[in-house]
Amino acid sequence: MINKKLLLAITAITLSQSGMAADANAGKAFFKAQCGLCHSAEANDNGGAQGPGLQGVFGRKAATNEQFSYTEVLKKSGLSWDAVTLDRFLTNPTAAVPGSAMVIAVPAIDDRANVIAYFQALKEGTFKEAQRPAFAGGPPPGAAPPPPAAVPAGDPDWKKDAPGRVHKVDVATLPAPYATTSANNFPRLIPKPVGAELKLPKGFKVDVYTKELTAPRAMTVAPNGDIFISETQTGRVKVMRPSADGSKPAKIDVFAQGLLQPLGIAFYPAGDKPQWVYVAETNRVVRYAYNVGDSVAKGVPEVVVPQLSPKAGGGHYTRDIAFSPDGKRMFVSVGSMSNVPEDLPKKTPEEIKAWEAAHGVGAAWGNEENRADVLAFEVGSNKPGKIFATGIRNCVGLTVQPATGALWCTTNERDMLGDDLVPDYSTRVTEGGFYGWPWYYMGKYEDPRFAGQRSDLAGKAIVPDVRYTAHSASVDLEFYPKNVTGSSAFPAEYAGDGFAVLHGSWNRGQRTGHKIVRLPMKDGVPTGEYIDFMVGFIGDDGNPWGRPVATVVTKDGSMLVSDDGANVVYRISYSK
Repeated sequence: MINKKLLLAITAITLSQSGMAADANAGKAFFKAQCGLCHSAEANDNGGAQGPGLQGVFGRKAATNEQFSYTEVLKKSGLSWDAVTLDRFLTNPTAAVPGSAMVIAVPAIDDRANVIAYFQALKEGTFKEAQRPAFAGGPPPGAAPPPPAAVPAGDPDWKKDAPGRVHKVDVATLPAPYATTSANNFPRLIPKPVGAELKLPKGFKVDVYTKELTAPRAMTVAPNGDIFISETQTGRVKVMRPSADGSKPAKIDVFAQGLLQPLGIAFYPAGDKPQWVYVAETNRVVRYAYNVGDSVAKGVPEVVVPQLSPKAGGGHYTRDIAFSPDGKRMFVSVGSMSNVPEDLPKKTPEEIKAWEAAHGVGAAWGNEENRADVLAFEVGSNKPGKIFATGIRNCVGLTVQPATGALWCTTNERDMLGDDLVPDYSTRVTEGGFYGWPWYYMGKYEDPRFAGQRSDLAGKAIVPDVRYTAHSASVDLEFYPKNVTGSSAFPAEYAGDGFAVLHGSWNRGQRTGHKIVRLPMKDGVPTGEYIDFMVGFIGDDGNPWGRPVATVVTKDGSMLVSDDGANVVYRISYSK
């Protein structure tokens, strides 16, 4: 066997052949741009916590950060993060550790070398950051925000969650930025506690539908009742065929595999006999020929959109897809690369005017080109897509409201401004509309990290329709259909209302989310309120035992809920 010293030498030689010496500062820049949404590497680096913290990762054994719930395969991998292992893992994480929840590779050898050099320098205490200007309008990179206010006393708000509890976030009473610390409070998933139960309104019940999937996410229902579901981490789309009583899948098939982080699935054209299944991957859209009842794709996919953004890697990687009611346009949501783009190149007023003439008011540029947007494509045309709406940081869930034909986005807003900023939201999306990111939020409020940079956008940001408690991580919205006659159909008063999924917070001192909420509509228009519908995923100690991520309504009127944390699909049904 080749010994470890020889492997390290081979890696060093390989990295040196990239044509440049490893640059720790370049590694930090790449890390912040590509990895900062999920990871932090230094204290106060404004990194995210959707993945484990990587402070001191060089030389550490894998899966040993006690604040994070790792996959079992990584826990059992026996890996230690030296240069050799990091290079192999970052080249192809799912090949290095099959079943890993880490699905984003770093394909370029130069980038891997720089990131590894950055981690090593941090571990050895030799990292010295190159001088750079402070981030205008806010704390400079690496600096702590202003002193925090006291943490509110009393029980966490999530303990008050109950079916029927009404919430409404008033944008007029939002706190100032940095009123509290920016918390790192990742939901550490625990086994379901003894006695823990999910709670629903009277007459509803919830059962396990299946546990035979890997991190199930978005779902859609075929005309014959089959449920198509994406497994984003595994790169697969599966088909669940319901049993005769609808209580479980009679069988589960792999419809397609080898996809790159698929999420959104849509049938086209609408109606009883669609001819295609469209799938949104992280940077393209493909479609498969389809006859109703197909549970396995007949052949390779046709590429419909070869590239969504010129800057595909890093940041938010899930893309949702929807078609206009007339079938003439296809909409695709593309999330941002960053929390906020600290390194956005400066443009003169003239350059901004020219950019917006081509891309839309408030459209970001640089690494964020064609990101934090909803794109629109003409169906059947080879014309490039156009930006439909801008400033939507991460429209995870893209939905068309059946009653009105309105396009909706359910959105993760930005982090690092405090416990109660910025509220996540679901909103109707107006063509040509600007929703604030990164310069403004909730209409008139200017992000302090960009103070004074875009005064030309003051008053132009649209206030979203339904605002959720900040950091709830709203990820999906479905409207309950009218005229459902199945055996498990919800009562008539639910018809036309929205059901949103709150995946759960990480950037909030007191946990929030981990639930399904109902959005009441009045004549098809949202009231701005949301009402707790299914709660109970958070244990008494504040740790959750589930992370709901998407819903769909089946032919019999029941609602399926996917949970990509516990690898479960639940079924909510109603009986008088």
